[in-house]
Amino acid sequence: MTRRTYTVLALCLALVATGVVAGVWWTHRWKGTVTVLGNWTGGDRDRFRSAVLDPFEREHRIRVIYQGSSAESQVLAADVEAGTPPDVVIMPGPGELAAYAAAGRLKPLDGLFDPDDYAPMWAPRVAGGVHWVPVKADLKSMVWHPGTLAGADVARIARDPGEWCLAMESGATSGWPGTDWVEDVLLQQAGWEVYEKWATGVLPWTDPRVREAWTTWGGLVGAGDERRVVPALRGGFQDPWDGPDAACDDERLEHQATFVRDGDHWTEARGRYVHSRTVVPDARTGPPAWEVSADLAAMLRDTPEARALIRHLADPATEQPGFTANRSVPQSAYDGDRTTARIDATLRGRGTMRCWDASDAMPPAMRDAFHQAVLRYLAEPRALDGQLALLDRVRVRLTVPWLPPVCGNG
Repeated sequence: MTRRTYTVLALCLALVATGVVAGVWWTHRWKGTVTVLGNWTGGDRDRFRSAVLDPFEREHRIRVIYQGSSAESQVLAADVEAGTPPDVVIMPGPGELAAYAAAGRLKPLDGLFDPDDYAPMWAPRVAGGVHWVPVKADLKSMVWHPGTLAGADVARIARDPGEWCLAMESGATSGWPGTDWVEDVLLQQAGWEVYEKWATGVLPWTDPRVREAWTTWGGLVGAGDERRVVPALRGGFQDPWDGPDAACDDERLEHQATFVRDGDHWTEARGRYVHSRTVVPDARTGPPAWEVSADLAAMLRDTPEARALIRHLADPATEQPGFTANRSVPQSAYDGDRTTARIDATLRGRGTMRCWDASDAMPPAMRDAFHQAVLRYLAEPRALDGQLALLDRVRVRLTVPWLPPVCGNG
């Protein structure tokens, strides 16, 4: 052989060896792939990736391809219609998942985790089986205030709309901070039994108690006042305190869920909270009822990789991306400070009445109409009766199943 032939042969052998090594490395590195669709983007996505998904990949050698979208409902609907759904979806609330389960799109999770680790409302049996598991839980019915403001003073200043931070923009789901308000006012004024009938499609939107919840909210936040409404409609809920177009500036109160305490504003203000019935006019007395929400994982394709991920998400030993509804997680996981421990006790304690965020529990068409209605009501409160009549027509026309009872104290 010539020297050139030896050189070419050596190069070919080197390339083959490199390919073999790469193939062995790849086989060792990944045993499979699982696709996940969620609504977490930005910092929320990064925290979920580092706290939950990266450890799963290291332990199981299963690659997780995560897609986050603020228009998750639309993306999922398109993927399902095209026959290319993700293996696992993580959605905020059970209403949309209940519709997919009834249509046979979700795979049962029976045997992948113990439902008894959760209160029945968190992981109910729907369409013949358990179809979702909570990944991250949040407490609502909260009014946040600066640590320098005494809790006893919150009710006094809450009657002034200028004291409230209100920001409604949230991409494809704009309006949900307003639906949270209306829901919570109804829960505190009318009680959980009325709330549950309304949230499950039994009670009409035109019921006087529902109407009173809307007008109470409007009075608290200044519905119809252009100086208040325009910034609120434009302001992004994720960071309403910062930037040249900030919706909130000197306001001292915010009606928002637990996740708001992670933001810069409430960290710097040493934020504390009171139960929302402190500020809701004509709120009922007695044991408090709390509105709650959760991001729920469901399986659309039954693969070994998807099953492994569901087990990991439900495992009490898995680091949590936030608060959990899993009772097998030790309380010591939330002993960091008094506020954290108090929130955890409310989310997981027995005997506490908790109700799903109603819009999250409603069928998608009802939820979307509700979102739009609160935006219109802020701008034109005098048109409320027409909006409620429209919402009730949507309720009556819906043929998809509504979620089973949305409240429980288990």
